Amino acid sequence: MKTTRLIPVAVIAASCAFVSQAALAYSAGDTFVRGGFAKSDTRSDSGNIGDADLGISSGETGFTFGAGYLFHDQIGIELNSSEKIEHSLSADGADAGTIDRMPVNLLVNYYPLGGLDSRVQPYAGAGLNYTRFSGEPEGINARRSYGAVGQVGVDLAVTDNVMLNGFANYADVDSRLSSEGERIGTAKVDPVTIGGGVTFRF
Repeated sequence: MKTTRLIPVAVIAASCAFVSQAALAYSAGDTFVRGGFAKSDTRSDSGNIGDADLGISSGETGFTFGAGYLFHDQIGIELNSSEKIEHSLSADGADAGTIDRMPVNLLVNYYPLGGLDSRVQPYAGAGLNYTRFSGEPEGINARRSYGAVGQVGVDLAVTDNVMLNGFANYADVDSRLSSEGERIGTAKVDPVTIGGGVTFRF
């Protein structure tokens, strides 16, 4: 057989092997860890500092990570976070410095195809977001935020234990701004985050 004919045969064989290896079922007792990169966009109306409109930059990227456990074939919990994300601030369009944001999300996830062998495993989750702020401009303090968070995502199996992951989430993040103990404004971040990476299942 000619080499040119062997190539498509090898590709078909490899594809069949890939599909057979990729079939998996999420099931109770599974544990996973995730890592990847994500981009966050903030809301256009970002609050105020005194009488000035506050602007919080969008489009920042950062490393994300998380871990989870399934206590049922279709239901599990996940704790995820990211490295500190630096945002530029503006007041009525003028530069007002930067601020760092670090989110932590605790979610309950639902896996509609849990318990079924499928290369594609979508999920949706909801829970609580905690956001810590640091690196504020001198003289300004940004209070930590608690709010709701929701996410959707999908794992695409490469092997029984390795999956490619994609996700999107939205968090309700508002922070009270103060100076010398007096409230001077509110930062309304409400980030929409879209990312991807790798999931390792155990």
